Amino acid sequence: MKRNPVNLTRSVFLWAMLGIICGLFGASYWIFLSYMMVGFEYFSGHSLLIIMPLAGLLIGLLIHWLGNPGEIGLIIDNIHLNGGRLPMNENPSMILSSLISIASGGSAGPEAPMVQVTGSIGTWLADRFQLSGEALRTLSIAGMASGFTVLFGAPLGGTFFALEILHHQNVVEYFEAILPAVVASCASYTIFVAITQLGIGPTWHFPQYNVDSLYDFGAAIAYGIVGALMGWLFIAIFRSVGRLFDSLPSPIYVRTTLAGLGLGVLSALFPLTRFFGEHQIEKIVEGNFSLGFLLTLVLAKVFAISTTINGGWRGGIIIPLFFIGACLGKAIAIINPASNETLAMICVMAALNSTVTRTPISTTLLLAKLTGFSTFTPILFASLVGFFLAPRSPFISSQRKID
Repeated sequence: MKRNPVNLTRSVFLWAMLGIICGLFGASYWIFLSYMMVGFEYFSGHSLLIIMPLAGLLIGLLIHWLGNPGEIGLIIDNIHLNGGRLPMNENPSMILSSLISIASGGSAGPEAPMVQVTGSIGTWLADRFQLSGEALRTLSIAGMASGFTVLFGAPLGGTFFALEILHHQNVVEYFEAILPAVVASCASYTIFVAITQLGIGPTWHFPQYNVDSLYDFGAAIAYGIVGALMGWLFIAIFRSVGRLFDSLPSPIYVRTTLAGLGLGVLSALFPLTRFFGEHQIEKIVEGNFSLGFLLTLVLAKVFAISTTINGGWRGGIIIPLFFIGACLGKAIAIINPASNETLAMICVMAALNSTVTRTPISTTLLLAKLTGFSTFTPILFASLVGFFLAPRSPFISSQRKID
């Protein structure tokens, strides 16, 4: 039997095929979402007190009729406990409810729906090729990585986020999925960029920054502590709001409608809290705001995220957390004019996200890409501080410890 002289095997083509399919889905989802957001952006001010509750009612009815698609915690449970199998039958509910949730102005991003659908595509493809066990789990994780990648435009960052998000300690367990996830992510990234022409350069244009001395690393650690403290506050408020929503009566559309009303009030009072934060972060970077406004905006955004997710609206919290970190970092630069604003904003963003999601490596890689921050060592320092100062009980309860 003639041996293959190179490492290019049938499995590599399977990983690439998965990435191509996920890239096509990601581009289609993003295009639909962009058009819908443009339509909802016409509404502002007091009209949001009507539009947002109506959007919430529609979200609740979709979930009531099509079934509850779950959230990132359920995805993690399925990877660990269901042999890595992510079902396709929940996708219609997730796609439709998340499109309305995100487009109408909820404080949640596309990463959760994107990851659920692309992960289930990995399961579906494994079934087509009669794969099982670790091979099936690997394709599901590779699909999840492709979903993260098309959103953030960072194949390596997307790969590690899909692996890190599964645990709250020791970072990675399913290391055999790293190479398949990288290959699938590269393929999905290429397809997504080719269709949308997005994701090549930085998403946010921070002023350029270069590390000048070891003191910059000390500053990064200090900003990391601030981000970690903000992470504790975020988790406390989020869980308190969750208990409030848990006391509401069923059915689900009661919760989603009331959440829409709350989001309408917050959006009318603080327009920058509306939507998941991709374009709003750029406004924070470029704008000139007072210290009081920034700190108030931080709290308003925390309540907006908490209301969105606990109220049954569908989406993820990564970019909204980055928004909070950017506001808090800019506030630090106002308090201490001698500090570098860019370093403060990006390090607080990194630490806050690592504290909440327990993803220090991927957070560093993602923020380096999203911000164009070429020297990412300070980001890594801040991310690690956030990770090690995070609460012992993880925010995502299904994240498990590797023994």
